[in-house]
Amino acid sequence: MSALTYDDVMAKYEPVLGLEVHVELNTHSKMFCGCSTIFGAEPNTQTCPVCLALPGALPVVNEKAIESTILIGLALNCSIAPFSRFARKNYFYPDMPKNFQISQYDEPICVNGYVDVEIDTDEGPQSFRIEIERVHMEEDTGKSLHVGGSTGRIHGADYSLLDYNRAGIPLVEIVTKIVPGTGKYAPEVAKAYVAELRDILRSLGVSDVKMEQGSLRCDANVSLRLIGSDVLGTRSETKNVNSLRSVERAVRGEMIRHAELLNDGKKVKQETRHFQEDTGLTRSGRSKEQAEDYRYFPEPDLVPVAPDAKWIETLRAGLPERPSLRRKRLQEQWSVPDKEMAAMINADVLNIVEETVLLGADPTKARSWWLGEISRLANEKEVAISELAITANDVAEIVSLVAQGELTDKLARQVVEGVIAGEGSPAQVIASRGIKVVNDDGALMAAIEKVCSEQSETADKVRNGHLPAAGALIGAVMKETKGQADAARVRELLLGHLGQA
Repeated sequence: MSALTYDDVMAKYEPVLGLEVHVELNTHSKMFCGCSTIFGAEPNTQTCPVCLALPGALPVVNEKAIESTILIGLALNCSIAPFSRFARKNYFYPDMPKNFQISQYDEPICVNGYVDVEIDTDEGPQSFRIEIERVHMEEDTGKSLHVGGSTGRIHGADYSLLDYNRAGIPLVEIVTKIVPGTGKYAPEVAKAYVAELRDILRSLGVSDVKMEQGSLRCDANVSLRLIGSDVLGTRSETKNVNSLRSVERAVRGEMIRHAELLNDGKKVKQETRHFQEDTGLTRSGRSKEQAEDYRYFPEPDLVPVAPDAKWIETLRAGLPERPSLRRKRLQEQWSVPDKEMAAMINADVLNIVEETVLLGADPTKARSWWLGEISRLANEKEVAISELAITANDVAEIVSLVAQGELTDKLARQVVEGVIAGEGSPAQVIASRGIKVVNDDGALMAAIEKVCSEQSETADKVRNGHLPAAGALIGAVMKETKGQADAARVRELLLGHLGQA
């Protein structure tokens, strides 16, 4: 097969995308039964006759899941159908207990929406509108664990284990219309779209959108057509891509693979493919079914969904500010560089930073604490920042104490550690640990004179105008005062003492 560069591909072909994003809703119970949805429970401990598909068990729709789906549709500028219906999607897979999936087919609950995304291009920032075809509800399947073999998949495995805890978890599938016109930026547009969806869903509070745990998964459909042609090429579907970076890599890799096949006179197979994180390439999965292969028909055990128009308008009125608009507003208010704004979003601390600022903290200081020391401690403990026992109130109080001179940055870090360790509020940690700034100039001068006497050669260098040498003396004074002095005040007094004020 001829090897092509990405530029080679773009010289001849136009990419056409289609993106399907599956979202696990964070309801407390499953889509059609009362079983818990807690992630990480022991296998097969969150099941019942309904989600195990035992004879005679009948489903009941989760109203909260319908509400969440309508919220998603409204946030994506969709029309909400006054009447929608569930359907049975028939296919066999070991981890699907009913051998059909309850989904929606020709009567979805949300249709005809759009999402605008912006990316950086060679010509500067450029916006792309991604049109949404449908948003529909369905249930998730169980989970297979294939033991043995080299791939971790069913082929070549010694045996397979099935966990039905996930079977019946409420899912929402967001399906775009075909996405032409992205040109060479197709991979970046795909990534930006999934990122924008993630932020919208997070702002709605309908999902934790943790891609690494599978609560947000993207299926990326890619095809190529000759530049200037209206004829669509054969598509492949890369399944369950679970990170933003992987979405971009999968689209780019498939574009190159398709072009190499077409240039060699071969046909692209309509199939599902699996993305390989280590290589950035995809490998063949199975031939891609057409809709008729699933033999959809209306679900006879569930009544149609007909949401009240007033209820829909109430939900619409309660929609939060669109994340992209909120980001721009906060970025302007706080004068934040793009890179730092992206860091807050990726660390999922934008909300708590804003809360800290609203409590009176300086925006720069608030960002510094949440992205710096607190983020470091979260990484050290291998938990999310949101799981640490520290609040916006705590950080705002600490920022205020530093600003008032009651704490130095070093002492403030000790207070943060104490709060996270469960020792109480900042005030309680300060009291129990005996943390106090040494701001008595007399005590500081005594420490300075002692250090200068012990390190007389270094002190002489400073007296003779070699100011960089002062750093060692300041460090020694800070050690002498057990880190409880204000380093800026120590420097001021030290230089005055050595005739360099």
